[in-house]
Amino acid sequence: MDTFENFLNKTGEIGYVKRISSSIVFCDGLPGVKLLEVVVFENGEIGQVFSTGDNVVEIILLSRGYIRVGTKVARTGHTLKIMIGDNLFGNVVSPPDIVTFEEEETGSARSIESDPPGIDVRKNISKPFETGVTIVDLMLPLGMGQRELIIGDRKTNKTQFILQSILTQAQKGGTVCVYAAIAKKRTDVIEFNKFLKENKIEDKVITIASYPDDPSGIVYLTPYIAMTIAEYYRDKGYDVFVPLDDLTAHAKYYREISLLAGRFPGRNSYPGDIFYLHSRLLERAGNFQISSGKGKLAEVSITCMPVAEMVMGDFSGYIQTNLMAMTDGHLYFDRDYFNQGKRPPINPFLSVTRVGRQAQTPLLRELSRKLTSFMVSYEKMKEFMHFGAELSEESQKMLMMGDKITSIFDQASVTSRPYALSVFLYTAVWSGYWLEKDINGLRLELKKLTTLYLKNSDFRKQVNDLITNSASLSYLIESMKSSQANILQLLSQLK
Repeated sequence: MDTFENFLNKTGEIGYVKRISSSIVFCDGLPGVKLLEVVVFENGEIGQVFSTGDNVVEIILLSRGYIRVGTKVARTGHTLKIMIGDNLFGNVVSPPDIVTFEEEETGSARSIESDPPGIDVRKNISKPFETGVTIVDLMLPLGMGQRELIIGDRKTNKTQFILQSILTQAQKGGTVCVYAAIAKKRTDVIEFNKFLKENKIEDKVITIASYPDDPSGIVYLTPYIAMTIAEYYRDKGYDVFVPLDDLTAHAKYYREISLLAGRFPGRNSYPGDIFYLHSRLLERAGNFQISSGKGKLAEVSITCMPVAEMVMGDFSGYIQTNLMAMTDGHLYFDRDYFNQGKRPPINPFLSVTRVGRQAQTPLLRELSRKLTSFMVSYEKMKEFMHFGAELSEESQKMLMMGDKITSIFDQASVTSRPYALSVFLYTAVWSGYWLEKDINGLRLELKKLTTLYLKNSDFRKQVNDLITNSASLSYLIESMKSSQANILQLLSQLK
């Protein structure tokens, strides 16, 4: 009540609630109110101006309180800000916990409304983004500052992939992770927080969460708050990773807001400005050159992974196609692959990365190109087998090699595989190791090799140096063949 009285005395304008439609409040009065301005109700609840008309002001509720018709409303003269500080790390933060509309003495208040940086401060993507998922790092490489859409049907391990990427980036260090859980179940958010604590990375991750029972305005603000926090740490010189999980839910809640406010429905009943809202959000990510003090320039990035849910593999959905148009590629989580037991169920032939390869070294670029070409031929040969054709010895060898390479891609959903290890495993199989092994035997050897790499620092250094010093794939293969006896000897000693 004190806050309401203070702002009422300051602005000299008062309004009254005329009508309430779920999370949208219609009031009259407030002649000088501006779009996106924060208003205060007499019971202490806050809202944000959504639209203004001749005799009515539409307000989105940003709190869970109860509003009645006739409640008094006062202007604040401020836009919405959030309080950002290192105390957010390791905590699950709900938007109402950090939103404010006044500058405060403690912490850093930052407006959630900001224009995307211009082309003058953007740089070409030049650093690889490591996800810890072999099929992505080798076949569909990403770059720091890339906006990559994660798309697939419900329950196809999209969130698990996000967890693996967060784990990899947090363990590498130097990257701040800001996870936006948009209208997620409370149990899912609890499990996510448990995952962070079990892997001891909670001090490098900020979680912004909204829930299905929250007012639509709170859900609507969630991804913008996450991106604002990312910009804060970008300006402090950190690379930032921002998964937005997921924007189809965000679009549904914004559709609810628009329809309740009487907007004319567009395609699939989504409002016409939904493309603008999402593109304005994603344009805030990228690779930037900022001043780091003393006249020096630093290159920092915001890597963004928006998630979109499909229905029965339908690529042509309105929100999905919108997001495809404004991102730098997409990873498609295939329901059929998931049902076949592939983990992660990423379809590399329907997935796209538009800028990730330019951040690769010549070795990795060559490896990725040869691997992709081989896997295309492998899939065609598998389709040819469906006709019952007899295969030549060469074709049988190709199928056997394809099965073995595919087994490298199988990866538990909670593990992170280092970049160098993924390259080493692929090159080991490609260069002819374990030709006599069947798939089960190969998986056992790969597991032993992975354990050796993770636990034996000398072997890990040997592998890392070997990959770093290899200018081409052929040179790497020859180097590995020359050291085959040593590697197999180490494997035989490993229990």
